[in-house]
Amino acid sequence: MKKIFALSLMLMLGGMFIATAQTERPGPQPPAETGEKFKIGMAGYTFAKFNLDKALETMQKVNVHYLCIKDFHLPLNSTDEQIAAFHAKLKEKDVTGYAVGPIYMRSEAEIDKAFDYAKRVGVKLIIGVPNYELLPYVDKKVKEYDFHYAIHLHGPDIKTYPDAEDVWNHVKDLDPRIGMCLDIGHDTRNGKDPIADLKKYKSRVFDIHIKDVTGPTKLGYSIEIGRGIINFPGFIKMLRKVGYTGMCSLEHEINMNDPFMGIAEDIGYFRAVVRTTK
Repeated sequence: MKKIFALSLMLMLGGMFIATAQTERPGPQPPAETGEKFKIGMAGYTFAKFNLDKALETMQKVNVHYLCIKDFHLPLNSTDEQIAAFHAKLKEKDVTGYAVGPIYMRSEAEIDKAFDYAKRVGVKLIIGVPNYELLPYVDKKVKEYDFHYAIHLHGPDIKTYPDAEDVWNHVKDLDPRIGMCLDIGHDTRNGKDPIADLKKYKSRVFDIHIKDVTGPTKLGYSIEIGRGIINFPGFIKMLRKVGYTGMCSLEHEINMNDPFMGIAEDIGYFRAVVRTTK
């Protein structure tokens, strides 16, 4: 099976690089997610070292059209004119901003600012990391704005929200629009099984960050998809089984000063697994 995935990946990436060499953008390609309820996107943190133009150019090359907006590309204090210009630039590149975040929130004032920002940006999904004691206030704001709020889990690196179970335990009695951004790499690094967690907590999974990691402990680190320990065929089958309809957004965290080859490998492998597990 791995040989099939590897061959598919080589063919897909080969076609991508040929097209890139011939034109500024690859020729028309049917998205790998065609026929799937979920879509492939990109987490803005992937481009922490890039300006927006470079980020969008990279997304064009790998044929990804959905972006979770980070505040280093569109600051929280952006004017309405700056937000309009931002969306116009995305539209030129056939990219849609589908959410904002992750945004860390350590006070009610920061929560207010984040919700106002999301409303002005024109999205209804916030990827957030609120202090535990602020969850009742998040609940109040979700009811007021009718937004979905996905808490980003961070594995063993920080004490708050280390895995899907911890998020679930803190939100299960709150408004059903409060859930999680299931980062499958960090969930794995905290000793959890993201396939089992997706199945168990599916009603509260509103966004997914995809990546691979080298081990199920804090010592495990991010690596290109397909080179680590995460069972992507099993995970994609579970996406179908639970009927997940959100984004699977790549959060690439390797060689971030020059990540294109890694991003291409990640997206190519993920699409190959999607196609070969149908």
